[in-house]
Amino acid sequence: MELRQLRYFLTVVEEANFTRAAARLHVAQPGVSAQVRQLERELGQRLLDRSGRTVTVTEAGAAVLPYARAALAAVEGMRQTADEFTGLLRGRVTLGVVSGSATGVFGVAELLADFHDEHPHVEIALAEDTSERMLAALRAGELDVALVGPTTDAPPQGILWDIVVDEPLAAVVAEGDPLIAYAERHAAGSAPGLPLTALADRPLISLPRGTGLRAVLERACAQAGFTPRVAFEAAAPDLVAQLAARGLGVAVFPATETEAAELGLRALPFAEPGPRGRIALARRADGPQGPAAHAFLTRLQEALADGLAAEGSLADASTTGAKGRDDSGS
Repeated sequence: MELRQLRYFLTVVEEANFTRAAARLHVAQPGVSAQVRQLERELGQRLLDRSGRTVTVTEAGAAVLPYARAALAAVEGMRQTADEFTGLLRGRVTLGVVSGSATGVFGVAELLADFHDEHPHVEIALAEDTSERMLAALRAGELDVALVGPTTDAPPQGILWDIVVDEPLAAVVAEGDPLIAYAERHAAGSAPGLPLTALADRPLISLPRGTGLRAVLERACAQAGFTPRVAFEAAAPDLVAQLAARGLGVAVFPATETEAAELGLRALPFAEPGPRGRIALARRADGPQGPAAHAFLTRLQEALADGLAAEGSLADASTTGAKGRDDSGS
């Protein structure tokens, strides 16, 4: 029995597909199949069920899987212990991001490139998915850290998170939309802001189910007494804005009036307390496994802190500038 057989077997289980496993391992697919079959012959049991569209573990495979993981973890631990004497960092890091979460606060591509330059022996993987699936992947150990859209105040069991973005949602519409006049009438009253019930009979544009923003929208509408009529779904916030700009519906996402104006749109804030869009840096409660993942988490936290500080500085400068103009003109 060879370590590569265990590694190939584990990778096929994680990918549920021989072709994807081969691509991740950077080897030819027939080689992966041959090594897994050899492992099955040595153990005298079929470990994988290949009859369906996806590869699944058999009962014997499920029983063997923890031992395969433990064996590979032990070898990795030996390598890491030896590397500590030379200051070399090795391993694999997996980062998950929910659509649109990585562009507003920091640049994912730049972060990954910088980390790779400093630690060229660390393999880095990036996955974009819904918050629901990424939280499940964190618990299963398939992701080390993830940027998710929380839908609850407290994280799920076994997960820790830090809220890094917390913004009010707005109804974003094209110029001339009747919702603008409706919002202006309410702004003149005692309760400024657009009531959420104004969306009850309007087609909405939203991120897909499973994303934090979609869950927040659905929960807020349910509390207001109606079910949102989502006419268009788009995974990319830019596409959501484009659909709204063509008058296809009301988009609901975090946007200031200035940001919306740059896109030729109007952002109508909701009456307080309105729904909010949040992004959290999530990881397992017992922390990422291995020095590489720990180092990456530290770098990610620093990048997020720097990004938020820069945004705060810009906001402070803008506020100071506006105050200065007001004072000088009075």
